[in-house]
Amino acid sequence: MLQNRIMPCLLIKNTKLVKTIKFKNPAYVGDPVNAIKIFNEKEVDELLVMDISDKRALQGPDYQFIKTIAEECFMPVCYGGGITGIDQIKKILQIGIEKVSINSALLYNKTLVSQASGLFGSQCIVVALDIKKNWLGKYQICFDSGSKYLKTELGDYVQEMESLGAGELLINNIDREGTWNGFDIELIKLITSAVRIPVIAMGGAGKYDHIRDAIGPGKASAVAIGSMAVYQNKGMGVLVNFPKKEFLNEINSYKIN
Repeated sequence: MLQNRIMPCLLIKNTKLVKTIKFKNPAYVGDPVNAIKIFNEKEVDELLVMDISDKRALQGPDYQFIKTIAEECFMPVCYGGGITGIDQIKKILQIGIEKVSINSALLYNKTLVSQASGLFGSQCIVVALDIKKNWLGKYQICFDSGSKYLKTELGDYVQEMESLGAGELLINNIDREGTWNGFDIELIKLITSAVRIPVIAMGGAGKYDHIRDAIGPGKASAVAIGSMAVYQNKGMGVLVNFPKKEFLNEINSYKIN
């Protein structure tokens, strides 16, 4: 049986740790390396690092920064940001990162998933989906921070990603991100019922009950927390933290089909 996971997600802009709300207005939080050192002490199982720097898509991954992250982390890391090709993935994995997250590149080249999983193994390849509802209430897959949309049906797309060799799906509801209002359980259920690979839920975590809902009724294999990992509470100051062992043990007791 797979182990349920809770993982911090660090958003990086120009090597600084930031936090957004609905993908907008990144607020400075602090030094990502300091945050990683605290997560090391808290024995976090896995870490997501997403570089949202404005020019990352054009400049490609910041390998020097990625090297710093890899050297500091005691836990496995999934990195995303500016990845568009096989050579970049190879270099990131060689640096010591365990997984890569691919998103915007798939708007133009979906075969990158099958190429990468064939060369490096599906366990290394995470397909990230940014999703929001349109004015008709229909889920749409978004790219480039929500500025571009895909016409493909969500269920068809995630099944295609699975068939191409994605090892995991990371789903983020843009309208919930950074709000502390809870996950979109309807969305999580839609995706977990369509695929067999692990699904990481992201966007909206504000309390333990939200995590319970995503992994319990939602059947997500993992939850990524952003605001909960870097703030004391909604509207309060910065505090790098992580759920306590008792809650992690409770979450791990939930069965994943």
